[in-house]
Amino acid sequence: MSELYLMVTIINRNLTKKFMDFYTDTGLEVSMTAAGSGTAANEILDYFGLEGSEKSVLFHVVTDGKWSEVKRKLSKEMKIDIPGVGIAFVIRISSIGGKKALNYLTCGQEFVKGDESVLKETKYELVVVIANQGYSEDVMDAARKVHAAGGTVIHAKGTGAKKAEKFLGVTLVPEKDMIFIVTKTENKNDIMRAIMDEAGFESKAKSIVFSIPVTDTAGMRLMEEIEESMHLTNNNT
Repeated sequence: MSELYLMVTIINRNLTKKFMDFYTDTGLEVSMTAAGSGTAANEILDYFGLEGSEKSVLFHVVTDGKWSEVKRKLSKEMKIDIPGVGIAFVIRISSIGGKKALNYLTCGQEFVKGDESVLKETKYELVVVIANQGYSEDVMDAARKVHAAGGTVIHAKGTGAKKAEKFLGVTLVPEKDMIFIVTKTENKNDIMRAIMDEAGFESKAKSIVFSIPVTDTAGMRLMEEIEESMHLTNNNT
């Protein structure tokens, strides 16, 4: 069995093309790239050799075997361990909505499906949706019908159009919205299914959805109250 991870790479923005070319050469043709800003103090920036605060954040889905390969090459070929280059880390994925989406995101990586993530006692999950830009409200409308309280949208640029045609049977535009929804674990499957049904490949949103276990939270009381209120309202109608 294999594990699936969301690999996040944070680099100085002027290195974006170099890293994207590197990842493509290693077989990671499907990615999302968003702009970011660093917040470290000047002395920290100087110590690590970082130039300014303009960053790019790259998202890829990798298996544990691919991560081992990429991690080794990041150090050897991209010199990521040298101060000022960037950082990369992985977060375990617990589930992906549909076999087509799995094949598209892993892009030919060797993967043997097993049970969902070993983090089975988590109270919350982060549902991540990748949709065509401008359709985030369609995604959230679907999610709210099954007790999702709200989400956060990040504008990104996607790659892997040819892979989308091969694995999904659809053409995807590069401009993307990434929607992050934190929800109770027991609501995760309903939310993912609702998004797939109402804003999935057959819709203009062309959404892909997966989830990540959340090990701990703070500040979730209001969201819990909203979800509970929505649940009671739906049950009474």
